[in-house]
Amino acid sequence: MTPQPQAGFPAAGFRLFEDGATFPPDRLHAAAPGVDTLAATWGTAVWCPAGASVHTLLAALLAARQRALPLLLARPGVTAPPQTPPPQPGFVVALATSGTTGPAGWIWHDWARLKGRIRLTPAPACWLLSYTPASFAGLQVILTAALSGVDLVASGSAETATVRIQALLRPPPGRAITHASGTPSFWRTVLLALPRPVADSRLRSLTLGGEIADAATLERLAAAFPAARICHLYASTEAGALFAVHDGRAGFPARWLETGVDEVLLRIRNDILEVRSPRGMLKADRRGAPPDPEPATDRLHADGWLITGDQVRREGDRIVFAGRADTQVNIGGVKICPETVEAALLAVPGVAEAWVCAHASPLTGHVLTAQVVPAPGQEPEALRPALRQGLAALPAAARPRKIVFTAALPETLSGKKQRRT
Repeated sequence: MTPQPQAGFPAAGFRLFEDGATFPPDRLHAAAPGVDTLAATWGTAVWCPAGASVHTLLAALLAARQRALPLLLARPGVTAPPQTPPPQPGFVVALATSGTTGPAGWIWHDWARLKGRIRLTPAPACWLLSYTPASFAGLQVILTAALSGVDLVASGSAETATVRIQALLRPPPGRAITHASGTPSFWRTVLLALPRPVADSRLRSLTLGGEIADAATLERLAAAFPAARICHLYASTEAGALFAVHDGRAGFPARWLETGVDEVLLRIRNDILEVRSPRGMLKADRRGAPPDPEPATDRLHADGWLITGDQVRREGDRIVFAGRADTQVNIGGVKICPETVEAALLAVPGVAEAWVCAHASPLTGHVLTAQVVPAPGQEPEALRPALRQGLAALPAAARPRKIVFTAALPETLSGKKQRRT
């Protein structure tokens, strides 16, 4: 049976390695009482500013728990506190959403929901933090290491995937990264940077989350890290941590629509996945953020079902993700998900990364363009016939008007591709 998180936090044995410094639990506890509080419109809360280091975030979390106060984890673009009171008194956590696919805002969780699906990592082990610390995914990695009492390697200045990959390649002296979680975009950058085969990798667990885990990326990671257990997680700031897939295939088993998984119920309505989970948000606060045509509170049914906004389709015994409903574009009357086009490009041998963008067009509503990163040693122009063949099965409207080869794609703080049209 998998051990479950206990009340002690951080657990004995936990050590944070950040920018050359080591932070054991006693050092974090010593820093906690010194964390400033912010007087919001509805009372007092512990405020963790945008861009804070991991040890500052942990100290703020400890201070909020000790004082039974709300904790506000700010992120770039969300500088004002929530304008409505917390959903319940005491220690609750407000996470600022990144705004990758829509307006930024605040999502409230309680402590039980945040750690509801965390599985303890047996020691000795060392986690790598590749996400933004104050994101939902970043907080899940931090809590996993802290509750398990194992090491965590992070960088307070890790603004780009390059810095995080260096931590994977050259961890602190005496440390070897055994567990790492990142977006598929992050892992494709890792595949570009790491030598092949990775004969001396100590990775035992490799997790993907935050974006669609396409089949080509899963296969390439399995080949590069044959000793690692690979899984992809389905989670969001609003829905919480939902489930994990360990069979090496994209999507999830269709039978879960009938049986559920990890206490989560699943259903599909209008090609959109809906979930009902005991680990979902307490509430959303979008006030103070730009207008949201589909705010999170409107996506939560009265019976507890949450509209995830993720488009899915059935392929045999599998439910696969097509893309986000709010990034779908209309091209000449045909609705297209850029993520589906990216998956077709990534499946082409010799393609390391792809990014598909939609641009407004007076004739067709939108047109697509693509940026493609060739694999090391791959001649870019030699890829064009294979790219045309890989896109041939898609509707004509889904084939990018222009394909540009590039050495790297733009990075975002969240580790995800920017999806706004």
